[in-house]
Formats: sequence, structure tokens, C-alpha cells
Amino acid sequence: MKRFIEGENRFQSTLFPASLEDYIADDNPVRVIDAFVDGLDLKQLGFDRAEPSETGRPGYEPALMLKIYVYGYLNRLTTTRVLQQETHRNVDLIWLTGRLMPNYKTIGEFRRNNRKAVCRVCAEFVGICRELKLFESVIIAIDGSKFKAVNSRDKNFTRKSIKRRMKRLQEHIDRYLTILDEADKRAPEEHQYTAEELAEKIASMQQQMGRLQGIEEQVQAHPDKQVSLTDPDARSMAKAGGGSTVGYNVQTAVEGKNHLIVAHEVTNATTDRSQLASMAAKAKAALSAETAAAETEDAAEAELKKQPQAMRRRKAIVEHPYATIKHCMGATHFVMKRLPNVRAEMSLHVLAYNLRRVINIVGVPRLIAELQAA
Repeated sequence: MKRFIEGENRFQSTLFPASLEDYIADDNPVRVIDAFVDGLDLKQLGFDRAEPSETGRPGYEPALMLKIYVYGYLNRLTTTRVLQQETHRNVDLIWLTGRLMPNYKTIGEFRRNNRKAVCRVCAEFVGICRELKLFESVIIAIDGSKFKAVNSRDKNFTRKSIKRRMKRLQEHIDRYLTILDEADKRAPEEHQYTAEELAEKIASMQQQMGRLQGIEEQVQAHPDKQVSLTDPDARSMAKAGGGSTVGYNVQTAVEGKNHLIVAHEVTNATTDRSQLASMAAKAKAALSAETAAAETEDAAEAELKKQPQAMRRRKAIVEHPYATIKHCMGATHFVMKRLPNVRAEMSLHVLAYNLRRVINIVGVPRLIAELQAA
């Protein structure tokens, strides 16, 4: 007799629950997503095709597509092909969509056509957090962090980097020209490369040099003096711990008690300078707080000198959301290109982060009750 726990025979007929509802527990977070999206006025938020057309082939309801995205970002499923795959096998998504399975192109087109509306949805949930009185702390910490873009370092060119690459390439060309000049002085069996091979290598490098010279002209003409080939809006930025990354500068204003993100912005500014005032204004608008002061940078520095421990506290508040979001995003970070698309992608990440935090703080049943009562 076997001493292991045995599973059921795959060919044995079984009686599954009669409805999809029986598969989803009452405290399943997917119910929060369903209640939250159903409570939104998608037409007012600016979603494309929020009202169905009277003619033509019917399309998917925007609420359905938004539910797929919110669920995906809440569960680290951010690419359109993965989301399509999950609608076929994930019980939560099957329940959420009512067994509808849009393809990846339709899923991607929805995000692309509703970038600004997606950002407004993130702001709507901040309003719900305010109604739940989760922004009771008087401390709002503001900081920025660099997030990687799709653009790799090899596809980013600055004045400094392009000169370095051209210098290294010219050294290779000179070395091969020297080898070619010395080829006639050696016996054929001593040659590492034939004259034809050397000529091909030199010609290939000269073509690369011409390409770099063309990019150098683009760099000189660009207002930021750098060019990114894969994602034109991405910029090379210095990191706090040293080195640099090609990406975007994400600014957040985080509430001190529950570490919820009150406001955020994505820019391609290479430094945090001049970002404080605008982020403070966004936080003030989100909180509807008259006391939130949008101070200048000289005023913030003066206040910091009075409270030297404030810097350490600020880091403790803002680094938590950044670390969580970057962990959920994975090593590649952003998967979309161009600033408007990246802003929509970041809004989905911020929405997922805030949603996860609120579920942990108040619980699924209470949050659903609040959403349905709103």
C-alpha cells in the first residue's frame, strides 16, 4: 500500500460548483476590484467608447478592460500577452470578466487609447482613501526615484558617451590599419587575418563611425543634448548610489502614517531640482488641505536645518512605496515607451500599490462596503 497522499483520477467524473460565484471567497481582493471599477463614471473620466455605438460590431465594455488591467498590475501581470493568457486559465479573471477573453492586441489598444483616463482612475482611488480618513497624518514626504526604461544604455547617446565610443572605435580602426600595413612583411602562414578580412573589418568599422557621426549631430541638435534610440523620451540619469541608468524620474508624495501615495508624477528631468513645489501643490490638491505648503527649494533647506532628523524620516516614508513598486515591476521596470504611455503605466502601478495597502489596512469586506455605499 502506498504511503503518499493521492490525487483524484483525471478521468473520474466530478461535480464542480454550479456557478463561478462559488469559486471566489468573500474576502478575495478581486471583489474589491469589481466593486471599485463598477462605481466609476468611466464616461466622465474620459474613457474611449464608454457608451456603445448603435451600429457596427459590439466592442468590449471599458469597465471590463479596466478590471483586467487593475487585476493584472495588482498581481504582477503587466504584459498584454500574459493578461490574455490569464483570462483563459485564471479563475479570478474568469470570474471578473464573466468568461470573456479579449486578445492581447485589444488589451494593449485599450491602455494606449485611454492613457489620461487611466491616470484619472488612480486619482479617484486617492479620493476614496481620503473619504476613508486614511490621510490623517500631517506629514507628507516628497522624493524622487529613477526607474529603468525599455531603452538600454547601449542605445542611449550623450555628448560624453558618443565621444568615448568614437575614440574607442577609431583606436580599433587604427590597429587594423597597422596590421594591414604589416601584412606584406610577414609570411602568409604568420597572418592572423587575410588582407580581405582586414579590409572588411575596417570597412565595417568605418560604417559604424559614420553612423556615430550622424547620431552626434542629433545629440548636438537635441535640447537635452542626448538621444535615446529605443525610447526617445528616456534619459540617462545619475543614481543616488553612484552610476547611472537610462529611464524616467518618478516623483511621489507619500502620507506619513499609512504610507499611501497621495500624488505622483513621471518626468524625464534628470534631477529632482524644481520638482518639490509642483509635487507639494499636487499633494495639496489631492488632500484638499489648505495647510499643505508648496515651499521653494531655499525655504525647504532652511526648514531642514532646523530639523536635521527630518531627512531620515522622509527616507523611511518614501522608500517603502518605491521598493514595493520596483519589486512588483521586476528588473526591467517600465515595459512601455514614450512619456505619455509610461505615465499611464506608472498610474496603474501606483493604483495597485495603494489598493494593496488599503486592503491590508481596512480589509476586503469593509472596503467593499465603502465602495458600494459611495
